Amino acid sequence: MPKTPGTSATDRTLPRGLAAVGALLLSAATAAVLLPNTALAAESESVTTHSGATTAAERGRIDAYWTPDRMKLAGALVPEITPVPEDDNTPDDPRPLPAGTPDPGAVWTHGGAVSRSVGRLFFTFSDGYDGSCTATVVAAANRSTVVTAAHCLRGVGASATDDTWNHNLYFVPGYRNGTKPLGGFTVRSVATSSRWDAGPTSDAVAVAGFDTGVLVANCSADGRRVADVTGSQRIAFTRPAAGEFVHAFGYPKERLNDPSGKYTGSRMIHCAGPAGPGTTAPILWGEACDMSHGASGGPHFTHFDTRTGTGTVVGVTTTTEELAGGPAGTLYATRLGDSARRLYDWAQSRPV
Repeated sequence: MPKTPGTSATDRTLPRGLAAVGALLLSAATAAVLLPNTALAAESESVTTHSGATTAAERGRIDAYWTPDRMKLAGALVPEITPVPEDDNTPDDPRPLPAGTPDPGAVWTHGGAVSRSVGRLFFTFSDGYDGSCTATVVAAANRSTVVTAAHCLRGVGASATDDTWNHNLYFVPGYRNGTKPLGGFTVRSVATSSRWDAGPTSDAVAVAGFDTGVLVANCSADGRRVADVTGSQRIAFTRPAAGEFVHAFGYPKERLNDPSGKYTGSRMIHCAGPAGPGTTAPILWGEACDMSHGASGGPHFTHFDTRTGTGTVVGVTTTTEELAGGPAGTLYATRLGDSARRLYDWAQSRPV
């Protein structure tokens, strides 16, 4: 995330790629300049696209690249000397979580559709180091559309510059302890808003509400589309309502670089609670949650049914209170609106 769920791909002193989220602080003055109803919001907007793995050889290379240990260490600042994290064997609980139960952060043990349609998104930065975010398969005409955060796909800057884009993109739905329970999916193409290209910093553009990205997944090795393997979640492009109850999911991994951290990316984490706007960045909405680096791009659901694990994706994790303001321990989402709808329409129209 910018600021807390990700990291700057050019800053080797921080968890890399806006995907580690936690990097550059944004001044209130900068945030004010880039909030909606400003010059940035008034500019015309288009879809910026980039090709991924389009050949069988490239798909095979990426699939082989993401070994269990490489996935476990994705996001480590110095993977060469970072111990491979131990598995998280928190027991599963088939009983549904009672509806409306607040949760500031815990391993999701209740199964359901969310445990298949949400996964860990891996990638390699231009500096050669690996990172990860979170992504979700959503209902779409091509049954191959996945949503995440823009900063999980690229840094801001001229889109023609290949180094702004992350490489070796690989989506592992239902990721758990270094395994690929539903297989891994390479990525055919990705898209972000053209406004992501123009920002002075990724933090500033994220605060302005343009931190949404989409990707089109390649079919599995046996020719199946990702949604046919994982199922999909509903998606909506609606305005938030104060106090609406939201469920968020992600794969935070801050403990890879901080021994005092709670999570290593081994299991999917869940948070839930009433949502509200950030005080510094009111276009970002969040709820109480202890997730950070690695949770970027994860879904924020409304109308989530804890019995079935299904809901409506209305936002993707962007940052914490470090950038958006508000109470400590709040996880904020870029809510899906007109900008995200343009990206979604582009993605679901792509052939696979």
